[in-house]
Amino acid sequence: MSETSEPEPERIDPEHDHRREAGVDEAALESLLDDYAIGRDDHENAPAFVIRPDEVRKVVGLLRDEAGFDHLSCITPQQYEDRYESIIHMTKYDRRTHEVTLIVPLPTDDPVCESAEPVFRTADWHEREAFDLVGIEYEGHPNLTRILLPDSWQGHPLALDYDQDKPQVVSYTEHANPLREDHRGEESETMFLNIGPHHPATHGVLHLETVLDGESVADVEPDIGYLHRCEEQMCQQGTYRHQIIPYSNRWDYTANLPNEWAVARAIEDIADIEVPEYAQILRTMATEFGRMLGHFLAVSTFALDVYGDFTAIFQYGMRDREVVQDILEDLTGQRMMFYFFRLGGVCWDLPEPREEFIEKCRDFLDELPAKVDEYHDLLTGNEIFQLRTIDTGILEPEVAKDYGCTGPVARGSGIDYDLRRDDPYGYYENLEWNVVTEDSCDNHARVLVRLREVEESAKIIEQCLDLLEDWPEDERTVQSNVPRTLKPDAGTETYRAVESAKGELGIYIRADGSNSPARFKIRSPCFHNLSALPEMAEGEYVADLIASLGSLDIVLGSVDR
Repeated sequence: MSETSEPEPERIDPEHDHRREAGVDEAALESLLDDYAIGRDDHENAPAFVIRPDEVRKVVGLLRDEAGFDHLSCITPQQYEDRYESIIHMTKYDRRTHEVTLIVPLPTDDPVCESAEPVFRTADWHEREAFDLVGIEYEGHPNLTRILLPDSWQGHPLALDYDQDKPQVVSYTEHANPLREDHRGEESETMFLNIGPHHPATHGVLHLETVLDGESVADVEPDIGYLHRCEEQMCQQGTYRHQIIPYSNRWDYTANLPNEWAVARAIEDIADIEVPEYAQILRTMATEFGRMLGHFLAVSTFALDVYGDFTAIFQYGMRDREVVQDILEDLTGQRMMFYFFRLGGVCWDLPEPREEFIEKCRDFLDELPAKVDEYHDLLTGNEIFQLRTIDTGILEPEVAKDYGCTGPVARGSGIDYDLRRDDPYGYYENLEWNVVTEDSCDNHARVLVRLREVEESAKIIEQCLDLLEDWPEDERTVQSNVPRTLKPDAGTETYRAVESAKGELGIYIRADGSNSPARFKIRSPCFHNLSALPEMAEGEYVADLIASLGSLDIVLGSVDR
């Protein structure tokens, strides 16, 4: 273990963990919002209050300051025949099971809603996406422009009246001078620099519009959308039973098994589907292998960003990732797009012979401590790496919360938040493992968190293997009895999330009585974490900007969806 790591946190005790208390006190919320709520609605996991569009800022601020709802996790825009809705999902970093939903109805002829951005910075990108894809305008927003589609795009792809067959002409200014007058100050050395859009050094097709003052970053604005595939609309066109989960593997394709669980959890919630205990263990084990896939790649590509070293550290990460991919290929039949999850469980049991598969997993786990030590020797203990990462890319806890950051990015800033513990699902609450945090809030801390989480994943997998090995043969039920066609009741709504390798991956679903969702919203952890990059990079050197971007471990397939 690196000398800079914090002491191991106490083991989780499901019986005494204060985060596991019951959901939010609805009576207290009703009293708090009595002057603002104009109605109630039924959502599966959170009390839902209908509020007026001109009181959004006041209500969101009241919930944050008076009731402790400091995590604006998602804003879901949608359109009905007679209205638009902007739905705000809020929860707490220290009480994840305390959730509340705000529903803001808007008229079809003038869908304008007050912006929540002055209260939560994370609302900036949320509301731009809602404007871009659905067409809702947010009054008081500092920069209400398209975020995923080009500025010249006509229409809003998730609006009911959008013509999908209409050709689009996207105009670009040819030979534009990036150093025109408004890009250079009269008395300064300020210059405008495009970083990207290109693939290898930006974790996907990303464009950073950067203003430099000498070698320092004066301003940086991530320009996303180059990989946007309208996954939400594709999921809305698929059927619950078989056609949605496979799409999820394409979001964060570096660690995609948690994506499958996010979709399964939301659909199982609205369709009231139970998952057998044995299948929960299989899900938990497979997902932790998937988490390792993501963290090995994150650490190795970060070394590539900081060192430019392909031959050593990067290939160490690929070496270990390949072993995990071999294991998951044996388990799922695929090396990348796994599609192992099914509604109500998983597709099949451990491969035969079981003993051989379990031994292969144990061999990997036995070798893992020595491999993690190698990462610390090569990476976290390296003087050059420390100079590049310690005290750079600072993201203070309150700033991280303001931007809705989750996962290793938040835990690297000392935020003790992990949905596997705080909103228990699967088999996690029955196992012994630790939530890893670091308090230094810098690029170095985020790497330490990921390396320590690999060790925690190994603990979880080892316990799952013990359970699977001893499970009675006649009780190995891998999937519950799920109807061939699912048609949840019209108007059923839910927001469910899981802890992916990157953070909170949430799914909002609204059913309309058919076998496909009327609205399917993806809450991407990479989208939120990337929005905080300016806070980490401005005032730093250009090299620190690259390190900060790498420390976020973003995947543009997840950012853009």
